[in-house]
Amino acid sequence: MLNSVNLQGRFIATPELRHTPNGISVTSFSLANDIGYGEKKKTAFIDCVAWRGTAELICKWFQKGDMVIVQGFIQTRTYTDKDGNKRKAVEIVADAVHFAEPKRDRDSNSGNKNTYEPAHGSADIDAGEDMGDFEETPVPDDLPF
Repeated sequence: MLNSVNLQGRFIATPELRHTPNGISVTSFSLANDIGYGEKKKTAFIDCVAWRGTAELICKWFQKGDMVIVQGFIQTRTYTDKDGNKRKAVEIVADAVHFAEPKRDRDSNSGNKNTYEPAHGSADIDAGEDMGDFEETPVPDDLPF
């Protein structure tokens, strides 16, 4: 059966890393997802959970207010609350989480002290740089776009 989720939203709190008794990393978090526009705009708060390396990555690089894209699947589970009542929870299990805004926007939105720098230099090409065997393809003036 198909069970796939792609979700964009902002962390409503800075995620915290926990460990199971077996030492497996886990984090639970909620994303604020805006639906609609103008006066009809509503915000859905969606519960998510991530395990192992994904949980560690989230807790290292993201904090409250950061915009992310989460890929995963929907999971339902039952549990007993502190009053002995049986409850049902629906949550997204995050398999992958991606930055959804430029670094400068993340820093200004949340005062992010965690910064990400690419392992290699920027892929931007200086217009004056020697392009070797590559040549620029001319663009006709009559393109429809």
